Amino acid sequence: MLLKLFGLCVLAGVLVASLMLPAALGAGAAVNETTSAMSRMSKSLQKARMPLTTKVLDRNGDPIAYFYDDYRIPTSEDKISKTMKSAITAIEDKRFWEHSGVDWQGTMRALATNVSSGSVEEGASTLTQQYVKNYLVHVVADSKMERHDAKETTVARKLREARLAVELERTMSKEEILTSYLNVVPFGNQTFGVGAAAQTYFGTTPDELTVSQSALLAALVNAPGALNPNLNPDDAKHRRNMVIDRMASPNNGIRITEEDAERAKKKPLDVLDPLGRPPSSCIGAGGSATNGFFCTYLRDYLNRAGFSDKELDQGGYTIHSTLDPEATEAAKKAAEAQVPKRSENIANPMAIVEPGKDKHEVRALVANRDFGNDASKGQTAYDIVSKVQTRGAGSVFKIFTAAAAIQQGMSPYDEIPVPAEYTTHQFGGGKPWTVHNAEGVSSGSRTLQEALATSPNTGFVMLLEKVGLDNAVDMATKLGLRRSMTEVDENGRSLEEGELTQAEAIKQHDKGSFTLGVDSVSVLELSNVMATIASDGKWCPPTPVTSMTDRNGDPVGIKGQSCEQVISPHTAHALAQGLADDHKPGGTSHAAAESAGWKRPLMAKTGTTQFYRSAVLVGATPQMAGAVMTLVDGPPWEGICVNGSAPPYQCGDSAGNLYGGTVPARTFYPAMKKIHDGKPVKQLPKVGER
Repeated sequence: MLLKLFGLCVLAGVLVASLMLPAALGAGAAVNETTSAMSRMSKSLQKARMPLTTKVLDRNGDPIAYFYDDYRIPTSEDKISKTMKSAITAIEDKRFWEHSGVDWQGTMRALATNVSSGSVEEGASTLTQQYVKNYLVHVVADSKMERHDAKETTVARKLREARLAVELERTMSKEEILTSYLNVVPFGNQTFGVGAAAQTYFGTTPDELTVSQSALLAALVNAPGALNPNLNPDDAKHRRNMVIDRMASPNNGIRITEEDAERAKKKPLDVLDPLGRPPSSCIGAGGSATNGFFCTYLRDYLNRAGFSDKELDQGGYTIHSTLDPEATEAAKKAAEAQVPKRSENIANPMAIVEPGKDKHEVRALVANRDFGNDASKGQTAYDIVSKVQTRGAGSVFKIFTAAAAIQQGMSPYDEIPVPAEYTTHQFGGGKPWTVHNAEGVSSGSRTLQEALATSPNTGFVMLLEKVGLDNAVDMATKLGLRRSMTEVDENGRSLEEGELTQAEAIKQHDKGSFTLGVDSVSVLELSNVMATIASDGKWCPPTPVTSMTDRNGDPVGIKGQSCEQVISPHTAHALAQGLADDHKPGGTSHAAAESAGWKRPLMAKTGTTQFYRSAVLVGATPQMAGAVMTLVDGPPWEGICVNGSAPPYQCGDSAGNLYGGTVPARTFYPAMKKIHDGKPVKQLPKVGER
């Protein structure tokens, strides 16, 4: 302790010598250079480019998520109550309005007190010095080591703080310094600055802070952890009342009356429980159970566009997203109605994308499961909607074979043969492969349009022989399966160096089962495939962002992929007509469409994988596209059974009976019907019959 006190004496002497004798220290080029550096840093302190909170809004302008390292709400001088200014100066620097950055009277008094008591009883840092320290620790420092160095009690650090404080007092007004301090100081609970503190502890704004509220916030600055009002209310209240007493002191620059002080001390703490600070992630934000999948995709989208996590967590951006709360609610309700959120090992994600010639805006990404970390409550933080799943889409992939055939000149009204059984030698290195149709699918030639509605396996394997496997795979990539085909391996896992992409592996292995949809796929990308067809063959990246502004409100450009005309409008129109009968009598989703009261023109396709571990329905009107995948999302990896309107359940591979026309269709039609309420009925594009 004696050594520490001796150090304080030395420190005080150094400060006095360095700051009160500038002429003596100012001689020489080296000192001038140091002074210049200090001046540059003081200008940086004036600008105070602090890490700020990024806010994500839905299409109606309501917040859905916040990203931050430190929760901050920048607050201007005129938006901070006088009571807050009174409280902070009273307890932290009562001579703030009088000194010039360093309080020599306070420094010497503190030194005398500490020496006489034999312990460190008082500190002597002014608010200006504290601002310098907090800025260097919480704004400039970029690592734990830098933060440690900025806080270390050394003569060099104290000297630098003091010199900067004096420099700031020459270039900033007292009000500017006080406001800057109140915007950077930590109040505990990951909350920095009075704007965020008012919201976190009281759910209010700084201009509305009362005497008792201001005093508590000022009290927290001394020891935010130890004085946490929800954990240590007695200590917090004691410190708060001490602040209130000092606010009423005649020596306080902004004084309150004794009567106000007595009334304030009788007030309860009234701190929010839980605190009003929003969570900094896609988990736990308002509506995150429903919006979390969209939020995760948005963040991933911006990462790919060049915005690092650090930029998003510190940049103070305002992101206007494409999320439609009404569409999201309708899709979430439908997904959960068919597969309850706590269903063991069965997920039911749905994606909604709005078609367009210049953009494809993502309107909803939901699942039966809530977004979160508690699996016991039916939550998952894994993005089962936009990321590539290790489950296939079944006969939905016949769309790509049909699209390749139409591009090569086929009409949706041309007939294809549909035998009950077919053996091909064209795939898998020439080895014979025999294909059968699913139960209930009759044999006999039919038009391509009828084949897409009834989904015979044999007919599409024969068609794949004609159009070529490579052409069908390329078509899948063009229409929208960009990540699914080019960013994962043949097992749907992230690519390792030197591995083949899924598309490359399918081609290299001559995988004719591609047209039967056995390969990994993203639900969002399936929805975007339908949006591409509905947009006259114009592919656009599925975007979750409409606009983005920086902390100053200036527009921020987002680098993204450009839209591409991937198939001709004629091919897109013919494909739309080919897919126009699935919801009609005889189509695989007719029963679900009829039950939901679906009346609009629609292009759609269902699919089911072998062993009934996943099933899909994709569909689109000219106004909106969607996809639903019901899948096994946890062990045991067994097939799914459907028994009437009861929730689906796992029942082993041999007994499964899940189809795209059951759970996925029963999810899709009610959701899309609700989403289309109030929209005009639009016809699918027409192509001439041959």
